[in-house]
This record gives sequence, structure tokens and C-alpha cells, in this order.
Amino acid sequence: MPSRKPAEDRKAEIVGALLRLADRIGPDRLTTNDIAREIGITQAAIFRHFPTKAELWLAVAEVVAQRLEAAWLQALAEAATPQDRLRALIAAQLLQIETCPALPAILHSRELNAENAALRDRFRGLLLRFQGHLADTIDDMAAAGAIGSAVRSPDAAVLLTSLVQGVAIRWSLGSRGFALQTEGLRLFEVQLGLLAGKVGAG
Repeated sequence: MPSRKPAEDRKAEIVGALLRLADRIGPDRLTTNDIAREIGITQAAIFRHFPTKAELWLAVAEVVAQRLEAAWLQALAEAATPQDRLRALIAAQLLQIETCPALPAILHSRELNAENAALRDRFRGLLLRFQGHLADTIDDMAAAGAIGSAVRSPDAAVLLTSLVQGVAIRWSLGSRGFALQTEGLRLFEVQLGLLAGKVGAG
């Protein structure tokens, strides 16, 4: 018989299993039966904690959101200069993807894009907050003369977000054959040089 756990502990266990399995077999193929087998409980036990699969996915989104937002706040608090803060934000985002490798697949899954509007909206809100942190930091860099004044911070934030997403997808499709954070930060420095007008000059 599976051991009885406090409800919050069991919920956390279910969410953790979902994230592991979403990485292993893909979020669109994942079933509640798979999750039940993974942690040794019945499917009915999952539905006692999450009455619908949509609610389970929303719980996953909340866990991911808490991790991301904590990582962004730490990055902003610990870096001294605007340029260091920008680099720290990118590094934090890449590290969270490395820590939760199912994230790119979840963000591009049918579950997110078609079947669960609340989940889609939650992740869109997260993306906009991340871009807001980037844009604010880029504005601080422009004020300090560290980046060209002609650069529009919302556009630069979208470029940097796209850089993170692109390298994460390449990492995922390439069987994680390179260090995501190392490669992402290397490309970030190239992008930063372009924004500052230092790449290709002369």
C-alpha cells in the first residue's frame, strides 16, 4: 500500500513526477496513469488532489513560476551594475531551464497552446515579467552609457528572450550535448556587443 502523506507533500510529489515525466516522455503523451505509476499511487489518488488534469498543469505552472521569480529577484539583488544584472538574469533563466529541462517542451506543447488557456496565460505573464526585468535593466544600462541610446529596451528584451529560447530549444533537440548556461552566456555576450555597437566595428 502507498504510504499516506500530508496533502501538500503529496501534491508536491505529484507535480515533481509530472515534471520528470514531461521531460522523459513529453508533456503531450503524459497521462495521469503514468504519474500514478511513477510514484506508486492510484490514479484516483491524483484526482483527489487535482480534480482535473488542467488543475494539475496549473499547479505545475505555479511551481515553475515561483522558481523563476525567485531566481530573477536573486539575480537582480546580487548583481552590482546594470550590465551584471542583465547577465545575471540571463544566467538565472538558463539555469532554471537546466534544472527543469521539461520547461521548453511544456512551453511549446499542445497542452499549453490549445487546450489550457489559463496555463497559457500564466506562462505568457511570466514571459512578460521576465522581459520587463530585462527592459528595465537595459534602460539602466543606457542611462549609464553602457549601451547605445538608440536601442529600444523592449526590442532588446525580446531579442534576449529569443536568444534564451533558441539556445534552450537547440540544447533540448541536441540531446543536451552542450552546457546550456555556458553556451547561452557566450551568445549573450555576442548579443550584448551588438547592442552596444562593439561587434563588427572598424
